[in-house]
Amino acid sequence: MFKIVHAQFLAPGIKRFVIQAPRIARKQQPGQFVILRIYEEGERIPVTIENSDPEKGTINIVVQSAGKTTTLLNTLETGDSILDVVGPLGKPSDIRNYGTVVVVGGGVGTAMAYPTAVALKRAGNRVISIVGARNKELVILEREMREVSDALLITTDDGSYADKGFVTDKLRQLIDNGVRIDLVVAVGPIVMMKAVSELTRKEKIHTVVSLNPIMIDGTGMCGGCRVLIDGKSEFACVDGPEFDGHKVNFEVLVQRNGMYRTAEQQSMEEFKRLQKAEAEEGEVCAATSGARQGEQR
Repeated sequence: MFKIVHAQFLAPGIKRFVIQAPRIARKQQPGQFVILRIYEEGERIPVTIENSDPEKGTINIVVQSAGKTTTLLNTLETGDSILDVVGPLGKPSDIRNYGTVVVVGGGVGTAMAYPTAVALKRAGNRVISIVGARNKELVILEREMREVSDALLITTDDGSYADKGFVTDKLRQLIDNGVRIDLVVAVGPIVMMKAVSELTRKEKIHTVVSLNPIMIDGTGMCGGCRVLIDGKSEFACVDGPEFDGHKVNFEVLVQRNGMYRTAEQQSMEEFKRLQKAEAEEGEVCAATSGARQGEQR
């Protein structure tokens, strides 16, 4: 069991967990992830490590409620425990002095991009960060990203905070303004990483993306995380999760990630139904208890 030292929502549906995991904390490097399981019969889900503290023996993860397991995970609080946390898994980010690096984080992908931005800055790079979200409420880690960046640009889809638009708009502006970019790192929704890669391909800017396919064991044995890179099959869990964005077949990635969408939706609907039933049962029990106390008086 892995104890949750601290749990706090960063935004609606997005929660940060500080987990006691000394061995992982000592070995974790930027870009790596863990696979966790909440209970014995639960599914295994990959989550990128946002940060770690080797001295305290803790790791930080940021989870967005998307399906049954992530929604259930986000109901856990400080003092609760997670059954399994396995890692660190995957290849670390390639950290060296490139020159000027643009780190792009979309939504909860900002939490995944943050440790890489920290490491790139320490390596002597000029780091320009672009953070995008659907609206103001979903902008996360602004302070942290600002502290590690030479410049921070923020966009929201609806214009409720900072500049209205997409992360690619800001990236386009940097290019049009003559900023020399030696590397782009993009982490977030598939559609965002694809758009960034298409833009930088035309400009011949090396681009790295962090892929998030379906994953089960994290060792390359199950084949669930197979991705098509430059026409060849590779496994995100052992060959990635970071790949050259110009070589990724995003169409195949979208197709594979959608294979179990119907089953995931059904599982989520059943979970909500059970939650509602339990809440109604609790209300009935409370009302019955109150009535009995009234009769006793």
